[in-house]
Amino acid sequence: MSLLIVGTVAFDSIDTPFGSSDTILGGAATFIGLSASLLQVPNAIISVVGGDFPEEYLEMLKTKGTDTSGIEIIPTGKTFFWHGKYHHDMNSRDTLTTEVNVLADFEPKVPKSWKSPDVLLLGNLHPSIQLQVLQQLDQRPNCVILDTMNFWMDSAWDQLLEVIAKVDILTINDEEARQLSGEYSLLKAARKILNMGPKSLIIKKGEHGALLFHDNHIFSAPALLLEEVYDPTGAGDTFAGGFAAYLAKNRKYDFSSMKTAIIYGSALASFTVEKFGTEKLQSLTREELAERLKAFKNLTQYDMVLEQQNQNK
Repeated sequence: MSLLIVGTVAFDSIDTPFGSSDTILGGAATFIGLSASLLQVPNAIISVVGGDFPEEYLEMLKTKGTDTSGIEIIPTGKTFFWHGKYHHDMNSRDTLTTEVNVLADFEPKVPKSWKSPDVLLLGNLHPSIQLQVLQQLDQRPNCVILDTMNFWMDSAWDQLLEVIAKVDILTINDEEARQLSGEYSLLKAARKILNMGPKSLIIKKGEHGALLFHDNHIFSAPALLLEEVYDPTGAGDTFAGGFAAYLAKNRKYDFSSMKTAIIYGSALASFTVEKFGTEKLQSLTREELAERLKAFKNLTQYDMVLEQQNQNK
């Protein structure tokens, strides 16, 4: 079992109605790697950082179980930085600053030891970078998962469609599903998107959970109600990391396995929002995760007896 992650390792600065952070560790690949490590899945990150990136962050990732040999360090460059401010509903936000820095000229290099992963998770980067990684692999992974966003739909449409056609699972939010398909109904949107190539589609709905579409099957997963939400940044990436890691660990990619994987991803994401950045994931224990999974199970499990219709009426 192995998971190869392509995405950002970055700095974030967060403002929310409940507080603010200084410049902290962020980036999609960071959240994904920490999620995979919690499930004890061997994983590696393909990314780039500048000379300003603290060695202690790389050591932390290594200690947790992430191979950082694919993280390129540009000594004279600066690490990607994002500063955002969330509104009171915590679902919408404003981007105050984006400094692309070393990511502008990033050319991914897959280490020789990671050219045959079981699962590949292509994090939210330019589709050309995602395609470059696919081309460097010795063989196609058992499962390829793609995360993308509306920015690439606006700026790299043709390349995005090319990479979508090559993946097994696409994960996007409801707004992005509507933009990608041109349909408001998520059911119609899912049908159109599945015709673009992926075998399965996950539509994330934030505090309202997630939907899984596969063939003619649909699964709706709830989100856990939380007393405190401090920072939603990275929740979607944590979700994707938990989902991908579960599939990699169990080496099954059918509808039933994906349903369970969604619950694992949702449980991990529910921890992320309780602290700023990666703080909660760094301290999270497997025992805490097990308790949270039980809470999800209790939230969704019920018995129902259907009344039999009287055939003689």
